[in-house]
Amino acid sequence: MLLILAAFLLARPAGPGEAEQQRIAESYRFTALPIDLPPDLPMQQTRQVHPDYERIQAWISSVGAGVALTDLDGDGLSNDLCYVDPRVDRAIVAAAPTAPQRRYPAFALDLQGLYDDDSVAPMGCLPVDANTDGRMDLVVYYWGRTPTLHLAAGGEMTAENFRAQELLPGLEERWNTNAAVTADFDGDGRLDLLFGNYFPDGSPVLDADGEGEVTMQHSMSRAYNAGTNRLLLGTGDDEALFRDASDALDEEMSNGWALALGAADLDGDLLPEVYIANDFGPDRLLHNRSTPGEPRFAVVTGERTLTTPRSKVLGRDSFKGMGIDFGDINRDGHLDMVVSNITEEYALQESNFVWTSTGSPGDLAEGRAPFVDRSEDYGLARSGWGWDARMADLDNDGHTEVVQAVGFVAGEVNRWPEIQELALSNDELLAHPESWPALGPGTDLSGDGGVKFFARDGGEGVFAEVSDLVGLGETTVSRGIALGDADGDGRLDIAVANQWAAPVFYRNDSPDPGSFLTLRLVRPAGHGTTPAVGATARVDVPGQHPRIGHVDGGSGHSGKRGHEIHLGLGDHPADTPLDVTVAWRDDRGRTHEETVRLTPGSHTILLTETAATVPSETGSDS
Repeated sequence: MLLILAAFLLARPAGPGEAEQQRIAESYRFTALPIDLPPDLPMQQTRQVHPDYERIQAWISSVGAGVALTDLDGDGLSNDLCYVDPRVDRAIVAAAPTAPQRRYPAFALDLQGLYDDDSVAPMGCLPVDANTDGRMDLVVYYWGRTPTLHLAAGGEMTAENFRAQELLPGLEERWNTNAAVTADFDGDGRLDLLFGNYFPDGSPVLDADGEGEVTMQHSMSRAYNAGTNRLLLGTGDDEALFRDASDALDEEMSNGWALALGAADLDGDLLPEVYIANDFGPDRLLHNRSTPGEPRFAVVTGERTLTTPRSKVLGRDSFKGMGIDFGDINRDGHLDMVVSNITEEYALQESNFVWTSTGSPGDLAEGRAPFVDRSEDYGLARSGWGWDARMADLDNDGHTEVVQAVGFVAGEVNRWPEIQELALSNDELLAHPESWPALGPGTDLSGDGGVKFFARDGGEGVFAEVSDLVGLGETTVSRGIALGDADGDGRLDIAVANQWAAPVFYRNDSPDPGSFLTLRLVRPAGHGTTPAVGATARVDVPGQHPRIGHVDGGSGHSGKRGHEIHLGLGDHPADTPLDVTVAWRDDRGRTHEETVRLTPGSHTILLTETAATVPSETGSDS
């Protein structure tokens, strides 16, 4: 026992002390602001469920809060919110509270008769310009049915100006979707959609009448009886905007209990790789080997050494994948990944992942994932019951911070002993709801969640968790995190979706931020421009490490960041230009790369066959 204790103390890095935490926290400050909710919507505090799930109602009702920051009104800022609040089971559009001069009354998206079914509940909202007309549309995905598409008509920000239609007309299936992301997966120049499904297809999870059979996962660590993930390719046809291409995903890629999806180019060919964060079993990293119209992926896994536990090898874990985000945490000019898991001490203590690049992206073509987990080295291995996680530079010092939503169910009775017992039981029993302990109203499982904020001194050493010191220490159960510069001041703000509680907007009031570069990379579209999802940028800062970023299409659990690339530049002079290398695919799928010279600040760059700076809608220099 003494040897084990000594090894543990030597292996676990010491975190910053209280004085150092105070010093680190001085660089950050956030102010919580309420997000508008439409009046007169009926409220609930739990969901109706299939009778077979009644004894575990709290568990089944534990997801569904989501939030996206985007530009719906065309003002050039990510200051519009689309969020799902389980208390009203509707997708809501509202203005960010930091722009009162542009405020409009919050409204629920009108379903316009598409369905009227109590066994359906929205799980999230994905912004995407589906018809490439230059206006941002909204895809809402659900438990209990296929997603709906809400096409923006322009004009006033009202429910009437978002026309609801079926995403796949004529398809009557029951999906149970927990994650969605958009990207040009096949490289043809059109955006596609990927959905991660959870409960098996057709499973009437929320049907209180009890029609049909339901199930749970058949294992806590190797469960493959979930719903089927779906890939939809953009067609360019106004009559049928997307077609089902899910046969490109084999069984290994599509049968995990998906809770989060990520899409980013990891090998430099401008075809996005896919990370699938699976609950109850191994995550999947898919290397993209597609050609236009022919999507094709290959599962790649990390390599195990004598000192690497199996679950610390990418693609071989047995953990509970909850969130995924991309960023350059080790500052080597390659994207790394942070993944949330359940890391509750004295409970289901697993580990978050910080998959850091080994600098060998060519390994992907050989079937190897060039990433190793360094969560312990960074002090990010444990945080609670994790969900969305975000990597971003929130004080513009040139170094990455990590924000994470944590918590599961808040109540009065701690049910962790029963869950621990369940986790140790025979896997053959798990699929049967009647074998589960009673997890009804009043259940508490990691109910003291909230938003965790991790930063470190000058980008060096172990991260410190300083949430309470920077204005993010609110104790509630959180799910989705969206980032965006909603007020155009060069500091990223944070929107948080909470489960069974009001969403919160955190304005970034960090007192002494560094200089920054905000890039709106856009392509021509029908009524103006559209975000160039998947485009990348690299900035070479003299005497410092390079900064990299990409236009994200909704990676994560239920939070969707804005479409701008935001890069902190530290103490780089605000009047000194920098070389910015931009790479993109045009609307015909052809790849381009160009270096432009830009001064710090906000810039809009129009990507055609060339990269051209244009006047920004926000009035910033470009």
